[in-house]
Amino acid sequence: MKFADIGLSDELLSAVTAKGYDTPTAIQAQAIPSVLMMKDIIGVAQTGTGKTASFVLPMIDILAHGRRRAMMPRSLILEPTRELAAQVADEFALYGVNHDLKMALLIGGVQMGDQVKALNEGVDVLIATPGRLMDLFERGKILLTGCDLLVIDEADRMLDMGFIPDIETICSKLPANRQTLLFSATMPPPIKKLADKFLTNPKYIEVARPASTNTQIVQFKVPVASSRGKREVLRELLRTDDVKTAMIFCNRKTTVRDLAKSLKQNGFSVGEIHGDMEQPARIAELERFKNGTINILCCSDVAARGLDVKGVSHVFNFDTPWHPDDYVHRVGRTGRAGATGRAFTLIAPEDQEAIENVEKLTGGKLAVFEVGKGAKEPREDKAPREDKAPREDKPAREPREERAPRAERPKRDGTKPPKAAPRRDVDEGDEAGAWNGPVPGFLGVSAL
Repeated sequence: MKFADIGLSDELLSAVTAKGYDTPTAIQAQAIPSVLMMKDIIGVAQTGTGKTASFVLPMIDILAHGRRRAMMPRSLILEPTRELAAQVADEFALYGVNHDLKMALLIGGVQMGDQVKALNEGVDVLIATPGRLMDLFERGKILLTGCDLLVIDEADRMLDMGFIPDIETICSKLPANRQTLLFSATMPPPIKKLADKFLTNPKYIEVARPASTNTQIVQFKVPVASSRGKREVLRELLRTDDVKTAMIFCNRKTTVRDLAKSLKQNGFSVGEIHGDMEQPARIAELERFKNGTINILCCSDVAARGLDVKGVSHVFNFDTPWHPDDYVHRVGRTGRAGATGRAFTLIAPEDQEAIENVEKLTGGKLAVFEVGKGAKEPREDKAPREDKAPREDKPAREPREERAPRAERPKRDGTKPPKAAPRRDVDEGDEAGAWNGPVPGFLGVSAL
């Protein structure tokens, strides 16, 4: 199937072809015709499969007909992070080059003035994070009554970030008669409940098993003796595994900063992205990574969702993610658009439970990679050994008679020794390590 076969306009096909694309991905081939038919959609697909274009492309054709009005956007796209919102805006600018569509980007970390000005001039597409949208709505700077098309992107990430109440409020302000598209990499029960509440007879599209990872990505877990040894193991992997560009994920912002500083001191070309950075600084750092000024990016989970950086050869989990779903999104930064990738997760003893949860979610054991030795296939659990039958040529041994304890055996003269006093066990009331029996060296008891 080609893009020309799924109902896109000639102007849009021209823009798509100019970018070198002619064959849609699985999610695009199934979603685009349904969106053009004005159906509600639930799209479940792993990262790197082209979810963004599956709603951007049909939206451009739908919005090509109509008139924009001040303060009343015609369509709304909700994104969990600023980076994702900016990336979707870039997609609209890329593919909408042959259409007269105006777009506004509402994200935090930047001044409201330009955003309010764009809304006052009228926009066809409003791309926003829930927090900034709610802020402007409460200030009376935006009306949602003219929004006929809603996209909720990365819905499971919205759940993780606590945005579901905001999304429910936003949906209640939109026209009841609208088209709603919901896209997510996973479909936990709260997201299913949200879809049931706000979508009307949606078409369910799933192109990969929920929480599955891209088969183009070779994944390993790397045992480390302790958390202190992770930096040394990471440096060795960066030097020896043919790393061209890499993203290194940490669970804490402080770990991102400290690790980036350490890698710089060891001669690596490193940048960092985390939630404590101002938005312009985050954008600048991401651009340095994209244009090759740096080839390693240390980041928190703010960069785990949806960011499309071409040519990322490796992903390293310096920390095993606390939420197993985040593992799927982290490793999805590599192996994109049909390319191959490698993902390594460093496992200290305290990470064991977290990696077991990841393996349970993804449905398979990760191969073990030992630095200096290479990869080992995951061991399968052995079946319990069957009980052996007794040999026929050898009679079974008769059970031995139970013997009395040594202390109770009669002496050679026929007398029995007195029974020893029962030993008192240490309980919670005793001081740790207290001895309740005879003191060594006294009363005939030899010293230990």
